[in-house]
Amino acid sequence: MTVHVVGAGVAGLAAALALAGQRGADAGRAVRLWEAAPVAGGRCRALPDGRDNGTHALLAGNRAALGFLGAIGAREAWVEPEPDGLPLLDLADGSLRRIALSPSGWWRADRRPAGGIFALARLFGRGPDRSLAETFADRPELLRGFVEPLAIAALNTPVAEASTALLGSVARRLAWPGAARLLVAREGLGPGLIAPALAALAQRRVPVVFGARLRGVETEAGRATRLLFAGEQIALGRDDAVLFALPPWEATRLLPGLAAPGEHAPILNLHFGHGVPGPVRFVGVLGGLCQWVLFRPEGIAVTVSAADAESEEPGESLGPRAWAEILRAVAAVGIAGEWPIRPPACRVVKERRATPRHRPGPRSLPPRLPLANLALAGDWTDPDLPATIEAAVRSGQAAARALPLVSRL
Repeated sequence: MTVHVVGAGVAGLAAALALAGQRGADAGRAVRLWEAAPVAGGRCRALPDGRDNGTHALLAGNRAALGFLGAIGAREAWVEPEPDGLPLLDLADGSLRRIALSPSGWWRADRRPAGGIFALARLFGRGPDRSLAETFADRPELLRGFVEPLAIAALNTPVAEASTALLGSVARRLAWPGAARLLVAREGLGPGLIAPALAALAQRRVPVVFGARLRGVETEAGRATRLLFAGEQIALGRDDAVLFALPPWEATRLLPGLAAPGEHAPILNLHFGHGVPGPVRFVGVLGGLCQWVLFRPEGIAVTVSAADAESEEPGESLGPRAWAEILRAVAAVGIAGEWPIRPPACRVVKERRATPRHRPGPRSLPPRLPLANLALAGDWTDPDLPATIEAAVRSGQAAARALPLVSRL
């Protein structure tokens, strides 16, 4: 009896670990993980030179993700770079503010968002879902200096079209004391997430097959009966099951007619080969190309979310633009080290379909079990959260829980 998990991104890794923990080989059920790419991780993968595909942060309120890190022995690899509040540099006037992400930190006036914090109660309302730009049109300072950076990071959607209700689901997770602590992988996602997850699966005797793209799935009487890989076909027995942890365009290719988001937003990442001595730092930037800058000894990473225009710009022009803004952030925050005027070597990574566009209104969500022995996972399948690491882990674990119920029918 085997569960075939297709897709070794974060959702697939979480699903495989949950299945191996519930019903591993010792319980008479094996788990096998298939991945089309040569490496695991999906959008959280490491590049060939060891750098992250993109910068990913977690919040202490992301219980599923932190629980997953604990299960694979990687919790200590994640650190809090800015415990005194997130530095936000406004390039328009050069001002620097440290902002607490949680209301529990706003008792200090110098840690509060500017522009009227009581208006943030609109994120928790139950009225019609509108764009964030509409919801906070009368609070432009609050929108620009707090709501927009949070929305861009969490929803990867411009505020002119981003869902107030969906950002509210994120904001509610930040309300409790300590929940808004921001964490990043000290040495990167490879050693801090993907490698420990693969090691944990190896300990549970879960094989991972790389370079195996699923070409098709045969079905009969509402069940998956055969998986068609290039050069290999796998017949599914009566007690076998399948779990798809795939992006929406791959899931709908294999299961036509499946409900799934049809429009996506890009993320742009720039990686500079310039190490920074000292502790890890994380700085937000308003009014420029850069949005979030992560400083680590291995190099500097810049994230530009909702990067519709920037993703079309030639890479050779992006590096100098970003580096000029990084130098201003370094001066404002006071980060030690040597800082040349000329930009160092830069790698540009563009994820053109990084996440769905999180717009107001009902979301196009598929059933967790589209077939009796096939479950769906992926950050885009979580009914409550936007596409994030937390949503990916939650979806993988939910899909894993769904399969044993079906096996008893």
